[in-house]
Amino acid sequence: MGAAVAESRSFTPLPAAWIADRATDPTPAVGWPLLATPLLAVGPAPADDTVERHLSLDAHLIRHPEATCLMRVQGNELREQGIQDGDLLIVDRTAAPSTGSLVVAVRDGHFGLARVDRDAQGQRVLHTVQNAQNAQNAPLEPGLDPAAAFTVWGVVRWNIHRLWPGRLAS
Repeated sequence: MGAAVAESRSFTPLPAAWIADRATDPTPAVGWPLLATPLLAVGPAPADDTVERHLSLDAHLIRHPEATCLMRVQGNELREQGIQDGDLLIVDRTAAPSTGSLVVAVRDGHFGLARVDRDAQGQRVLHTVQNAQNAQNAPLEPGLDPAAAFTVWGVVRWNIHRLWPGRLAS
């Protein structure tokens, strides 16, 4: 019985190439291993650790490094929009906003998130994300001048959302 227990707890050694592909500190030129088999959202997928290619997250997420910054979201008011407390937004200051884009807007010297939309005449308008469903151009913060114009500061290209529980230390 002892041999059966020992055998059930043994692991098959992994090939050295597999371990090398999963290095936790890749050089930016190489990137992280992207597995070839996609993970199905529902149901099982065949377990296949074949590496399709190495993917640099900088190259994948950032088109204009000199004009891109990260902004951390504070608060859960935008949870229904898929944006939660602690999320990192990758904001590109050179990207052109289009209808449906989420943008960082400035109004009365305050940052806020806004959605690019079109009015009945086809003109581009910005709505605060909280009020985009009501199509009201409400102030980004209570007490701000509602007549003040929004200025697009940058376009949100990606939202990096943490899935495991707990707060971030940084």
